[in-house]
Amino acid sequence: MTLARDRVRVVVLISGSGSNLQALINASKLIDCSYEIVLVISNRPDAYGLKRAIDAGIEQATLDHKAYQDRDSFEMALSECIDRATPDFIVCAGFMRVFTEAFVTRYAGRIVNIHPSLLPSFRGLNTYARALDAGVAFVGCSVHWVSAGVDEGAIIGQAIVAVVPGDKPNDLAARVLVQEHLLYPICLNLIASRRAIVRDGRNFLDGKPGAIALTGHLNDAT
Repeated sequence: MTLARDRVRVVVLISGSGSNLQALINASKLIDCSYEIVLVISNRPDAYGLKRAIDAGIEQATLDHKAYQDRDSFEMALSECIDRATPDFIVCAGFMRVFTEAFVTRYAGRIVNIHPSLLPSFRGLNTYARALDAGVAFVGCSVHWVSAGVDEGAIIGQAIVAVVPGDKPNDLAARVLVQEHLLYPICLNLIASRRAIVRDGRNFLDGKPGAIALTGHLNDAT
């Protein structure tokens, strides 16, 4: 199979199992994909996502944040590792570190993240328990540009999942994760093909303000 030429270079940051990383790897093998993953960096040496990178023949690096004196020194090392790979974009896929404003500014308009809620609702942690406590009818996930505020960047795309009676946080997490694996590759391909860009704090899709939405599974509670 001949892959598309002139793909943009992507570095993926992980901390854990790397299931979203695997979804991105799988999509990168498609002929119409606009990106290639050139490096996977983990801040945890035992992250299973590193094995996924090895199995896919992708270069890996480990920067254990506990080995650094403070966040600034960790981010300096992280920046050096990223820059050696000369990426066009940096993709956070379960990367459990909060960036400083200086780091975000350094890579402004080039960092994206996926968050397990329908932003701007439920920023931060424990999103499913908080959503159930709030009695919402829908949950989901959001791919967004990374900004200085935690989970506050412009939204690129969202996938929506219905809450059904009896749902527990783990039930929602499992169903939303399926949608994360669909949404993230779509959004990254839009970014890589320059169809999605961030400008003045807003996402533009094909030149117009807005985001994409995956909604075809609203009645799927399996």
